[in-house]
Amino acid sequence: MKNAKPLDRIDREIIKLLQKDGRISNTDMAKAIDVSEATVRTRLSRLINDEIIQIVAVSNPLKLGFNVVGHLRVHVEIGRIDQVAAQLKEIHALWFIVSTSGASTGIDAEFNVESMADLNELVLNQVGKISGVTSVETTLTLDFVKRRYNWGTGFDD
Repeated sequence: MKNAKPLDRIDREIIKLLQKDGRISNTDMAKAIDVSEATVRTRLSRLINDEIIQIVAVSNPLKLGFNVVGHLRVHVEIGRIDQVAAQLKEIHALWFIVSTSGASTGIDAEFNVESMADLNELVLNQVGKISGVTSVETTLTLDFVKRRYNWGTGFDD
């Protein structure tokens, strides 16, 4: 990702409006912010291209047929995080992957699979066999208690 241009008031307003309603039209955003639709279109394109935002439908995997949803804590040999992360990115069941700090060197990932057999395959035969992985901890999601995506921009006026 190239160096992103700093966010100004218009960018922040666009982000906040999209966080409330990802289907809002450019025209409606322009009216709410008091700028032209062309300005919104240009700004929105830049925000997406600079990977500041992405516009997607956020679904509940438990309601889509993924019966086993959860979190992996992948412990990794020091110095191997980049290589392990690159291989984890190729695993379809993992949809969110981050390198983390803490008590040990590691990577956290979230997964969606259809069955416990699929989870077994994921942990033992895919993640666990990556060179540099020392252990894998699994936590299952029982229910989504709070899922909120309208946290603002960190620079809210």
